[in-house]
Amino acid sequence: MLQLIDRRLNSPNKSAVNRERFLRRYKHHIRHAVQEQISTRSITDMDQGCDVNVPAKDVSEPSFRHDKGGDWEIVHPGNRQFARGDQIDRPNSGSGGGAEGEPGRGGAEDDFTFTLSRDEFLAIFFDGLELPRLIANHLGNVTRSKPKCAGYVSSGPPCNLCVVRTLRTSLGRRIALGAPARDCLELAREQHSRAAAEGADAAVVAALGQEVSELEAYLARLPFIDEIDLRYRNRISVPQPQARAVMFCLMDVSASMDWSKKDLAKRFFTLLYLFLSRKYEQVDLVFIRHTDDAEEVDEQTFFHDTKSGGTIVYGALELMQTICAERYPVSGWNIYAAQASDGDAFGADVSRSGRLLSEALLPLARYFAYVEIPDSAEQRPSTLWMEYEQAGRGQENFAMKRIRERSEIYPVFRELFRKEASA
Repeated sequence: MLQLIDRRLNSPNKSAVNRERFLRRYKHHIRHAVQEQISTRSITDMDQGCDVNVPAKDVSEPSFRHDKGGDWEIVHPGNRQFARGDQIDRPNSGSGGGAEGEPGRGGAEDDFTFTLSRDEFLAIFFDGLELPRLIANHLGNVTRSKPKCAGYVSSGPPCNLCVVRTLRTSLGRRIALGAPARDCLELAREQHSRAAAEGADAAVVAALGQEVSELEAYLARLPFIDEIDLRYRNRISVPQPQARAVMFCLMDVSASMDWSKKDLAKRFFTLLYLFLSRKYEQVDLVFIRHTDDAEEVDEQTFFHDTKSGGTIVYGALELMQTICAERYPVSGWNIYAAQASDGDAFGADVSRSGRLLSEALLPLARYFAYVEIPDSAEQRPSTLWMEYEQAGRGQENFAMKRIRERSEIYPVFRELFRKEASA
């Protein structure tokens, strides 16, 4: 009975290559479906998969069949109002007439539907985006191990057996043990042949023949592969440094930041976190809210707890600088920051905040994004916007945009993190 053994590398999942080829072929439909999901899906469900519908006409393949051949005519019943050569309009839907008062329904095929996994959805979702300033990717604490080849050992599981090294060891053993015997065998054969040719005593010839036989038997007893020849690949666990990042979320929670503005800020923060989690193995979140004073809080308090007071931005920036110095040194962490505010800041706080941003925070951060959420009727930039614009002038790791509606969040996000032309 013929047995075929599939030793391809992707044998446990043979359809992976076909699925990748299918996704490349229908990438236009997949992108369109992802864009629809972006506009309708909640931001908390953004990291899940989605269903994609591909029209049947786009997945149909050409087929060939044998024609009847020759010239032939067919008379169809009910053809009273048309003559030869008349052109008939195509029905609006389907390919046949239905019941009276009902549009025609033909045998149209259903659309092809398949599901994108979470990783595939996020790959399309963040297609064409890149984090800036990734030249020096800081590595953090050792938190996981990676297997690495470390030579060969004489014992191990059969799956780690190295055939080439085993045969090499076996050949060396047979050469080492059999070389003296082969030299003696060659000499004994010459002496036996010379004694037989010269007509020596029969006892001497018999003794030399016995010696030749014993040496041949000794060489025949040498095993081709012995247990001491077996060599197994040795794998050890090597500590692997882990790339990590910290994301600071700064938001004004004064009375001017109503619920709708906080919702826009939360959506932007979520997009940035999802993007960072795809680039780094460990991402820490630090939430800093501020009114007339700044404090570090948890996520629930950051987005839902109310607090009264004025607006002082300098305290939030100063707290971020303190946390970086105490817990997130630049030598071990990639620091990212996103600040959301309506720009409601007055007096000397604006100039102090801009000076602290340009002199202390921008040199620390890999990227600092400022998102201003003004009122719908407000057209002029705020004083904080103008101060930040002057402080971040000429800085490649600083960007600022204005957002008024939910539909503007994702385009602004893509503009902030788009790939450079040279990438």
